[in-house]
Amino acid sequence: MRLLHTSDWHLGQSLHNFDRHYEHQCFLDWLLDLIVSEDADALLIAGDVFDNANPSAASQRQLYRFLQQARERAPQLELVIIAGNHDSPGRLEAPVPLLETQGVRIVGNVLRKADGSIDIESLVVPLTTADGKIAAWCIAVPFLRPGDVPRLEAVEGDPYLAGIAELYRLAEAHAQTLRQPHEALIAMGHCHMVDGQMSADSERRIVIGGTEMLPAGIFAPSIAYTALGHLHLAQSVGKHEHIRYSGSPIPLSFSETGYQHQVLSIELEGSALRSVKPLMVPRAVPLLRVPARPAPIDDVLAELAALDLPDCPPHAQPYLEVRVRLDAPEPGLRTRIEAAIEGKPVRLAKIETSSSTRGQSLDDAGVSLDQLAQLQPDEVFRRLYRQKFDSEVPEEQLRAFAELVLAREHG
Repeated sequence: MRLLHTSDWHLGQSLHNFDRHYEHQCFLDWLLDLIVSEDADALLIAGDVFDNANPSAASQRQLYRFLQQARERAPQLELVIIAGNHDSPGRLEAPVPLLETQGVRIVGNVLRKADGSIDIESLVVPLTTADGKIAAWCIAVPFLRPGDVPRLEAVEGDPYLAGIAELYRLAEAHAQTLRQPHEALIAMGHCHMVDGQMSADSERRIVIGGTEMLPAGIFAPSIAYTALGHLHLAQSVGKHEHIRYSGSPIPLSFSETGYQHQVLSIELEGSALRSVKPLMVPRAVPLLRVPARPAPIDDVLAELAALDLPDCPPHAQPYLEVRVRLDAPEPGLRTRIEAAIEGKPVRLAKIETSSSTRGQSLDDAGVSLDQLAQLQPDEVFRRLYRQKFDSEVPEEQLRAFAELVLAREHG
């Protein structure tokens, strides 16, 4: 059996007010061709399909058109989609009655039965090959909020993490009752694993204080492959080559310009993992950082003037981040930069300024609007707490603050 693993599409995302629809469409067109060329049996999309909980009509059409085209070009294909922390579970699940007839299974919410217990059966999905035979069982777990997980009595450590581990344990145990010895177990999740490498400024922390990081041990040894979403850098978890983040298909910030964006092709042989093959996603629009390191304004202007870029239509022009080191205020900075790139096929997305005289810690320096936009809510909360009480925030208050943030974003 062959699976394709992808995640973190963030349809509808904009980069410093530039729409990314064209880049996302290039990726989806490439993925359609890949599904056919790889003769895939299933496509696993591990969350953050949309960039926010209220996606635009255009981004929703983009998703549903892709699902329709995938079904037309690969009638045998099964698709499993879980909600990420950026997605609205209810909005993602709304078209389920229609999509399930097309071989699309969406798990946005953790359902509960009439007695209040978790409906574990709804989290376990059979995966079949082209001949209709079950070859694997997928434990499809969406992004979990504190209210989604089992409540455990007298638990040591963080009850939220313990609840997540218990939910995966229950789902794996149920899958074991369904599978035959020759059928594989696959897990999906949208979470932050211990040792996972985050993008500097495009990933939202899931839970405040670092308590959201999960150990690889929550996935039972019987699980042949775990398809993860949330982190934008494609990576395996520690030394576990079978526990993987596929990463995002396009760079979602300038800090991701060096990422090798990919889709993972998973080959199963019976109940075992045979191979994991990364397939590199072509980059439709380059992201340029000029210069590579911040430099004085005159050096930057000279490098910009020397840029030699091929002609291309406006929607395919590279995005440009200009990085300037200033030792004094420069009121006409943007005007000088725009003059240096006038007539060049490039889109000025961001001007990043730094100063050799400015303190390295934002605690000791003024914070620009651009820097403020990049701060995570918990970082702002930490700074304000230190300023007022001259001590670090207690962990229980960080967790309470995290739940408030999540309730505001998804309420």
